[in-house]
Amino acid sequence: MHILPHVNASLNGLATVLLVIGYLYIRAGKVKTHRNVMLACFAVSVAFLACYLTYHIMLGGSRKFPQYPPPIIRYTYFVVLFSHIVLAALVPFLAITTIVLGLLDRRAAHRKLARWTFPIWLYVSITGVIVYVMLYQVYT
Repeated sequence: MHILPHVNASLNGLATVLLVIGYLYIRAGKVKTHRNVMLACFAVSVAFLACYLTYHIMLGGSRKFPQYPPPIIRYTYFVVLFSHIVLAALVPFLAITTIVLGLLDRRAAHRKLARWTFPIWLYVSITGVIVYVMLYQVYT
């Protein structure tokens, strides 16, 4: 087994932690610390994307979900995977736009978009870890 799926899950987990920390900092009014944490989260997400693309495109890595789990488990896995993939395609655009608005100090527009970006990005990060656990740890 290749190490990159484990690295990818770790980066997703770290992104989740950073997203929550960034949210807590902005709720506490610590704008500069929020900015730094969110930029670190974006860097982690870029590293994730690079590793993910390397594994799946350059190395041809993939793993199919096995047939043996009960149907409810299989359906749950595929629903989570499908929603994860669809929303993951949006995250780079949402994150970049939200970050740029924040860096340009367009706070009203930043806040308005961040209300969408944050929960979607958080969901994608969490479900990335869930997919990994189901595919590489529980149902191997």
